[in-house]
Amino acid sequence: MNWYEDMGEYGDIAVSTRVRLARNLKAYPFPGRMSEQQEKELLDSISSFLTGTAGGSAFRFVNISDQDPITVGSMVEHHLISPELAIKRGKRGVVLSENNSVCIMINEEDHLRIQSIISGLNLKDCMITVSRLDDLLDGSFHYAWSDQLGYLTHCPTNLGTGLRASVMLHLPAHTETGDIRALVSNLGKLGFAVRGLYGEGSKAAGSLYQVSNQMTLGLSESETVDRLDEVVRNTIERERTLRKIISEKNPVYLEDRIWRAYGILSHCRRITGEEAMNLLSDLRTGVAMDLLKNIPLSELNKLIPDIQSNSICSTEGKPLSEPARDIKRAGLIRALLKKES
Repeated sequence: MNWYEDMGEYGDIAVSTRVRLARNLKAYPFPGRMSEQQEKELLDSISSFLTGTAGGSAFRFVNISDQDPITVGSMVEHHLISPELAIKRGKRGVVLSENNSVCIMINEEDHLRIQSIISGLNLKDCMITVSRLDDLLDGSFHYAWSDQLGYLTHCPTNLGTGLRASVMLHLPAHTETGDIRALVSNLGKLGFAVRGLYGEGSKAAGSLYQVSNQMTLGLSESETVDRLDEVVRNTIERERTLRKIISEKNPVYLEDRIWRAYGILSHCRRITGEEAMNLLSDLRTGVAMDLLKNIPLSELNKLIPDIQSNSICSTEGKPLSEPARDIKRAGLIRALLKKES
């Protein structure tokens, strides 16, 4: 999953940036009202277009309808498809770029969900990527559009630009001090949502939060991205300030917590997903604050989806019991820390 590289200036806190456009073709009804034949026709035409002369060898197609539940679950854990596409019935699929930084979901809630995901804080490049694909697809398939409402989408909350931009932030100091509650409240008043690791309804495992826009109508794409970029940068600066306060107030407490996490993760033989995420959060904090050396943040970020349940089973090529997954998870973490020590 190559998009985890090149963390950039804000990579100590910003794990990844994602921009996604919801689009529907005017030649078809919304997915919920499509016949099976229409689903197949749209799926075949879009996937063939992108993997053919339009995209060349840059893209590959995965028919989600043909995949086993473990593979589909692993794709959700790696943010390659949405939980909605994973559980939806009917003909559906995803077109992926070589390094998985670009994903075009077909027949989800809308006909198309065009997504770019990049490590660190990089809204501009994500926006450039999806805009190019957006223009390419619109030029050949023609989107459903209203002069009054903008892009027509299945859910009214996506009307207008159809743009959902988000940045995954690691906010352990916000979490520990309780400032996360004020952040959620304040950003909500500004039209932004703060959600967990896998979006709406998910938990903030390992102090990882997604900050995203809620408004798509009445603002241009550039205005939305600029506003999100500003609130994210402010949140990052606040997180850095809180980390400094915690460190100066009780440096031994912080260092002890980080080194305890390192000790457990370096030697454990079995570990649950929840405990692993919490300890990796402490480890990531130690690396970001330069208290731990020789562990790349990009490798820790890549480890997060790799140690989730479906991804472990996918790597092993078979379903595993919970105890067996805990053993494999511990082994993956030990292997990384041994390699980087």
